[in-house]
Amino acid sequence: MFETQVRKVSPSNFTFENAPHSEFPEQNATSVIASKHDEQAIHEAVAWLSKNEAIGIPTETVYGLAANALNAEAVSKIFAAKNRPQDNPLIVHVSSIDMLKSILPDNHVPEVYLPVIKQHWPGPLTIILPASPMIPTSVTCGHPTVAVRFPAHPVARTLIEACGFPLAAPSANSSGKPSPTLASHVFHDLQGRIPLILDGGACDVGVESTVLDGLRNPPAILRPGGLTYEALSQVQGMNNLQVYRKHFVDKELEAAPTTPGMKYRHYSPEAMVILIDRKEEVDTAFDTKFDRVWKEQLKAIQASGVGVSKIGMLRTTRDGHDVVWETTSTTDNVECVSLQMGRHGHPEEIARGMFKGLRELDTQAVDLIFVEGISEDREGMAVMNRLRKAASKIIEV
Repeated sequence: MFETQVRKVSPSNFTFENAPHSEFPEQNATSVIASKHDEQAIHEAVAWLSKNEAIGIPTETVYGLAANALNAEAVSKIFAAKNRPQDNPLIVHVSSIDMLKSILPDNHVPEVYLPVIKQHWPGPLTIILPASPMIPTSVTCGHPTVAVRFPAHPVARTLIEACGFPLAAPSANSSGKPSPTLASHVFHDLQGRIPLILDGGACDVGVESTVLDGLRNPPAILRPGGLTYEALSQVQGMNNLQVYRKHFVDKELEAAPTTPGMKYRHYSPEAMVILIDRKEEVDTAFDTKFDRVWKEQLKAIQASGVGVSKIGMLRTTRDGHDVVWETTSTTDNVECVSLQMGRHGHPEEIARGMFKGLRELDTQAVDLIFVEGISEDREGMAVMNRLRKAASKIIEV
């Protein structure tokens, strides 16, 4: 057991100087820390990571639970702290292309990824690469490939550079629970299990990285995330890009996934989640249908003998309406807490608010959560991927 310490760091105090005479000047940049306080926090984090402990760190997607990706003992601390299934692989995080090459067979980056790396790294993108013997099998779950990401968050990027070794870093939550987008979420789930959390504020993206397998032909998104299908499909070599479950399925891949987020139910709060999804992208009557369906579902659940005294609603708000984070009402002696996760038609806002909303409703001790489905355009694909995995029941209207 640890007495978990939380150290605040300011991302604005971390900058980068591009590497001269490099094929990847931005991706091989070196960090500069303007604050002594933040520099000390990084040193403290490096000290724990060098002792093969796991710590909580901010990234632009969600908070990560980081440990030395090249050390099996350190990696085991991640699985133990999260209570993570041993057959769920981890993503390795690097801070430069030079570090990436150092963990690949023959230091070679497959050509298919070069345009993607130049345009979208650092950022919310993970790529599937051949694994070298340097990577413990506990990271890859015995696969010949490894998932690798180059985070854009300045604190994460600086920390990895300061360590001098890559970090394995799944989301810093108890396995299966909503992903953490605030340091307080990490503390709630993992206090006492890890020694340190670096608090870099709220995550900008709010959902995990997109996972791209460019080794497949055609290339495929195995997990939608912070980098959209629309953006990736415009990159050289990605014109035939597919999305797993949308364009194809692979039962062997799902049984033994090469990346997180494919096999297990994820992202679920304590309360039962009922997702009310749209059959049609544009449906002016959806609000009326939503209200009818959740009331029908509530009555059916009560009729089955399940006691329900408080429910949660996670909805979008319409353009032109103020975003009101929380409202409370009462229906048939059942208290209803409504949270707004962002404006309808703005999936980037909804991505930032979704996990926060699910976690907030858990703190309100609701018995049921009804969630509004959204269009799968842009970040909406990642949002709906997470909501479908969180839901106990999905109803299309």
